[in-house]
Amino acid sequence: MGCSGRRRIYGKSLAQAKQLSVSKVSAAQDASFSYSSLDGWRDLGRSRNFLEFTETVWRTRAYGDFWSYCLVAEGAVDIAAEPELELYDMAALVPIVTEAGGRFTSLDGDPGCSGANALATNGLLHEAALAALAPDAATPIA
Repeated sequence: MGCSGRRRIYGKSLAQAKQLSVSKVSAAQDASFSYSSLDGWRDLGRSRNFLEFTETVWRTRAYGDFWSYCLVAEGAVDIAAEPELELYDMAALVPIVTEAGGRFTSLDGDPGCSGANALATNGLLHEAALAALAPDAATPIA
């Protein structure tokens, strides 16, 4: 039994189903960003850049876990990221996001669920989000 990857639909029945599609937001200042685990960003050495990014985007929400990625897939959220995940937390989310036209990588830009963290976007915002959520620069010792 094969799967064509062309049916990304939702609805109460197939007769009323609609195709999922990510948003078309292309500027970070217009984007909605969902995240989880503030402590995880600090533990990953990205807390300063994370906090700066939350001030750059239009809106932040901490929906966390799988729900953030489903919201990206339906276009209700533009960017979702988590600093700490297991493979089983994200494996099913990759095709949901990518089939809706989005992009799913680790915070280092590795495609799919190959890292211990995740970034999902509508695709248009992905490179900007990767750059913004990069590891914090080391603070020089005075």
